Amino acid sequence: MLPNYSEADTRSKLIDPALRERGWLEPYIRREVNAGGLYKIGSRWRRENKFADYVLRFPVADHAEPVAVALIEAKRNTLPADHGLEQAKQYADARRLNVPFVYSSNGYRFVEFDAATGQTSPARLMSEFPTPEELCQRYEAYKGFSLDDEKAKPLLSPYTGGNSVRRYYQDAAIRAVMEKIAQGGNRMLLSLATGSGKTRIAVHLLKRIADAGQLSRVLFVCDRAELRDQALLAFQNVFGNDAQPVSTANPCKNARILIATYQTLDVDTDDAEANFFLKHYPANYFSHVVIDECHRSAWGKWSIVLTHNPDAVQIGLTATPRQFKFKTATPEAQADARITADNLAYFGEPVYEYSLGQGIKDGYLAACEVVKSTINLDDTGITLEEILARNSVDALTGQPITEAYLRKLYEKLSYENQILLPDRVLAMCRDLFDHLLETGGPEQKTIIFCVRDHHAAQVAAQMNNLYSDWCAAQGCTPKEHYAFKCTAASSGNDMLPDFRASGQSYFVATTVDLLTTGVDVKPVRNVAFFRYVRSPIAFHQMVGRGTRIYEPDNKLSFRVYDYTNATDLFGQEFITPPASTQKPAGEGPEPSPEPVIEVRGFDVRITDAGRYILADVDGAAVPITVEEYKAQIAARLVERAPYLPDFRRQWIDPDARKALMLHLPANGQSALLIRDLERMDAYDLYDVLAELGYGLAPRTRRDRVDAFFVEQAGWLAAMEARSAYVIRTLAAQFAEGGTEQLETQYLWRVSAVRQAGGLRALRDLGRPADVLRETKARMFAA
Repeated sequence: MLPNYSEADTRSKLIDPALRERGWLEPYIRREVNAGGLYKIGSRWRRENKFADYVLRFPVADHAEPVAVALIEAKRNTLPADHGLEQAKQYADARRLNVPFVYSSNGYRFVEFDAATGQTSPARLMSEFPTPEELCQRYEAYKGFSLDDEKAKPLLSPYTGGNSVRRYYQDAAIRAVMEKIAQGGNRMLLSLATGSGKTRIAVHLLKRIADAGQLSRVLFVCDRAELRDQALLAFQNVFGNDAQPVSTANPCKNARILIATYQTLDVDTDDAEANFFLKHYPANYFSHVVIDECHRSAWGKWSIVLTHNPDAVQIGLTATPRQFKFKTATPEAQADARITADNLAYFGEPVYEYSLGQGIKDGYLAACEVVKSTINLDDTGITLEEILARNSVDALTGQPITEAYLRKLYEKLSYENQILLPDRVLAMCRDLFDHLLETGGPEQKTIIFCVRDHHAAQVAAQMNNLYSDWCAAQGCTPKEHYAFKCTAASSGNDMLPDFRASGQSYFVATTVDLLTTGVDVKPVRNVAFFRYVRSPIAFHQMVGRGTRIYEPDNKLSFRVYDYTNATDLFGQEFITPPASTQKPAGEGPEPSPEPVIEVRGFDVRITDAGRYILADVDGAAVPITVEEYKAQIAARLVERAPYLPDFRRQWIDPDARKALMLHLPANGQSALLIRDLERMDAYDLYDVLAELGYGLAPRTRRDRVDAFFVEQAGWLAAMEARSAYVIRTLAAQFAEGGTEQLETQYLWRVSAVRQAGGLRALRDLGRPADVLRETKARMFAA
């Protein structure tokens, strides 16, 4: 009869010895990590990592970086050998670990999926598992190059600072680029979600290429000074003074890594002459060119940067790879558009992709709640007669608008663009401000996307007024610079450092498109759409301002407040329509100002249109209802714990609870998100999940402790007085921080626990670990 091993025992007792027998020694077996879940212990956050079981790396030479070639998913010995194959294939494909060979094993036999052939093998004995040399030969045949080739040398260069400097998908992206180079390619596109670290990828990719002796000069091009400064810091952390910023006063020709903006190079507009670029950098001056946020470059003459360096390795970085639909155009115009507007036509399909949905699922990007609202005026529209009846005025002069003039302009009017509706602005601002009050208070970092510069100014003014009124009602002093306009036409750009860093001022930024790309403001908790957006590219870049996790501020999720149905663009392809006189909102310069009319006196009503959660659906980030999301959590929960007693047993065991949480959507962050959405901060996650999965009426942590004292009074009375006292003190710790508060290594250093007798008092009842386990079991008995 077979022993009943756990997955861990299957690995250590069966799979590990079999791999060693086949030549896979410990240094060449790595457990790749993704972020997993974040758990709060008191005021501290702890991340529980999630592992792919084995990533096999071929040892090409001593002191060289082993090359990842395969993944093994281990399953307990009582399951079929192919039980974990589909799970392993999800980890291994081009969206994840980027390895061609995938295995599932129960310790006795294994099944192989070969990405080169698309074939799945029958089960075979572990004694037949491929050796390192065999998999290396198959890897080289599949990739089309030898690891001894000169162009493959960067694959063997170790990471500066070790493997801890990168995440699993960053390593996969770096390897994908280096494999393309080894194959003889020199154009690569990387598509990774905003917040996933595209600049970090570029830095370590170029460093490994430099260490292999294959880098002479690099040009890193970005969209504006703010992004240049961010990139410069990242590059100098690794390359030191070899990385320098290009300015009109200094082309930095002595540096190896040049970081420049389109504006500095004089390639940022259609009529730019590229004089600075052509004067200082001759043809093929650079061995490598990196275009950051390459989707942004559909306007201007930036293609000359690439056509002037045809022999360079050219890498495009973006979260939203752009495609272009052609109408009639000259061959020359189409050729230029393929470079400047169609990323896929020029660079080819991405060599690696990492989506927003995948980043949320892995726990590297913040979960997203979508709050949709409808506005009565937007549903019904307004008529010319309604405008005339309200004595509209010129927004600049305040002079009345004649009926004849209004009729002439009417066909061109759009809300907050050529027609200002102060009542609509106030209603939207008041609704958003109320949401902020309900979700933690008004002093949350928030970005509001507006239609035009004057609309952004109005919104900032109204948000400041609402905040001042609230502070007066609360009897508190308003913090400085609460809401501010941050547009290309204002000095708001100068306030970005304060918006990013300050926790005591600069809370609400109203903008048009200045904050749509690249600017790293990790504490942003809310993104609001007060404007209509037609471009999926612009929309995803706007949403990307909230995707970064910020642990110092306990930011694990963010909210999108949608007043214009902008979130309908989730899941749509990044296709740019043919050029027209009016570019899509958020994708280019604003059109020339036209007459602006101000109309007051409308009754504006805003109605809740539902809450949604952004989820990964077939590789795309798509909003689903909160109820659907809860159902997904419940389904995954009962897979691992079919009944409430099963759940309770797993919950009180730290290792079992960790495995259970990582089995939930988004590696357990889904539970934290639901607790936040349902305003259940006073509840332990046990009660949040027990209600979802088993219909248990939830109790707050305080109520659960009070019930514990009543229901376990007999158990406590039978103890020594000092033992009962320390148990009561531990229960108070649960009331403060929940289950994890009873398991932190700092528990016995807590002043109240020490004063109650601490470990000494607990030892009177037996082993402290056993007593703690029983205390938790009794805490959750009801």
